[in-house]
Amino acid sequence: MVDALAQTGPAPRSRALAGRQVRTIAGAVVLAVALWWLWRTVDLSAVTTTLGALLQSPLPALASLLGYAAAFLLRSWAWHLLQPVVPLGQAWAAVHVSLAGNHLLPLRLGEVLRVTSAVRRTEATLRETSAVTVSLRLGDLLALLVVAAMAAPVALARVLRPELAVLAGVVLLAGVVAAWVLLRPAGQTRQPRPTTVALVVVATVSAWLLEAAVLFAVATTAGLELGLADAAGVTAVTVLAQAVAITPGGLGTYEAVGTAALVALGHPAPEAFAVVLTTHAVKTAYSIVLGGAAVLAPSPGYLGRLRLPARRPERPAADPPSPLAPVVVFIPAYDEEAVIGGVLERIPRRVGGREVQVLVVDDGSRDRTAAIAAAAGATVLSQPRNLGLGAAVRRGLRESAALRPAAGVYLDADDEYRPEDIAAVVAPVLDGTADYVIGSRFRGHIEHMRAHRRVGNLALTRWVRWMTREPGLTDGQSGFRAFSPAALEAGEVIHDYNYAQVLTLDLLAKGFRYTEVPIGYAFRTTGTSFISLGRYLRAVIPAVHRELNDRGPAVPSAPVGQSSTTWERNPSRAVAQR
Repeated sequence: MVDALAQTGPAPRSRALAGRQVRTIAGAVVLAVALWWLWRTVDLSAVTTTLGALLQSPLPALASLLGYAAAFLLRSWAWHLLQPVVPLGQAWAAVHVSLAGNHLLPLRLGEVLRVTSAVRRTEATLRETSAVTVSLRLGDLLALLVVAAMAAPVALARVLRPELAVLAGVVLLAGVVAAWVLLRPAGQTRQPRPTTVALVVVATVSAWLLEAAVLFAVATTAGLELGLADAAGVTAVTVLAQAVAITPGGLGTYEAVGTAALVALGHPAPEAFAVVLTTHAVKTAYSIVLGGAAVLAPSPGYLGRLRLPARRPERPAADPPSPLAPVVVFIPAYDEEAVIGGVLERIPRRVGGREVQVLVVDDGSRDRTAAIAAAAGATVLSQPRNLGLGAAVRRGLRESAALRPAAGVYLDADDEYRPEDIAAVVAPVLDGTADYVIGSRFRGHIEHMRAHRRVGNLALTRWVRWMTREPGLTDGQSGFRAFSPAALEAGEVIHDYNYAQVLTLDLLAKGFRYTEVPIGYAFRTTGTSFISLGRYLRAVIPAVHRELNDRGPAVPSAPVGQSSTTWERNPSRAVAQR
């Protein structure tokens, strides 16, 4: 019985795998047959001739692209008129993200990207944005039908003859629905004025007329006699047919309908196909280039903020530390029994005329790290288990701030950094010229660093420098840092794995003054590093994105340093801090 059950387990998975393989093979066969059929039936010489003519005289096509771009600017303006909460720039971005999505994804899924772009990047609500988007797209269909019927009725009847009556009825009904939605859009606090609706209608029709410039320019360059009215009509008929296209960019549907429309106007099929194919290629190139740019700009991008804002808040106010306040050095450690004793022995007892107190955050070590640290005179703070370097630094910041120090210093436990440099690293904090100091290995002396680590450090540092807009940042991953009392209290580490990038972003976003000092460095000779490049990037990149986008900066309710100070953190951020 057990054997029988064991044998039945993998069978469904095997059948599913076999089914996928069959579908893959069948798809490959269909694709091969389609390509073979196209190769045998399509006159490629006409396509080559059209492309050659376009390359020899590119100015008409480039000029037509300006008209194409103006068409989408008009559509963006129409959207902004109906939904003022979406700025014109973000409406432009959403329209182009949608355009690229429709060219790259099946089933016109770019329309979803249009809505999500506006919702993610503005204060617009999902309900209102969806209503306005549906209204505009239905208005587009109605405008296309009107343009096609007026500019190219023969082509419209020839291409869509069997379904013409049904399509006309559906589109007219859609137009009525669109008008109703435009007048009563869901979620809007006020209805658009009749003049606004009229402007939207004019912008929509004008946009489709401008879009026809691409077909007109390509046809004219290729020697196909096509008037502006015919170009507008063929464009309208072609795009109407794409409304139900299931392939990315309406590939196939666009070419078939466009060619049929031109043939209905009396043009030879090979030349018509070449012109339509080239026009589609030009539009696709525009959509991908501008759509890619629209993902990033204007800020905030579709993926969220990728950098800190150019303008920073003012530095939080803080009382001067007590003359008797110590300098607190905190050292996260995990299985560092071989080196922790030597590191602690080399820490100076006084820095800048102040006593030095040492905290060791034992991150669930399995060896004698905690015992050796305690024997060396350090205060040992034990984590319940190995939580990660980020969690250990978070606790070190919190426990150091609780001691009301004159400054705090973070030092790696692996003996790669020189404890003798503590005085230099903490000096800018003690003299009041900085709140956050990084000891830079690349400004100082590096005895040895493996080549791949040097390259990785430099690459990540350039990334951090770009994100922070801090031109003086030269070592984004240093394990030697100093903090003012205010920075200790304000500093937040939002993930457990690491701290380096998110802590810098956090403190600079809150307005704390930054500087660097040169330090010495030598690669560890005992133990192993926890860093694995793949795991490191998988943990750090999402955390950096959250730091830039999902976590609002903490705001002091009273000057830092006063006994009444509390930091009002974003609730989701506060959870990460506990």
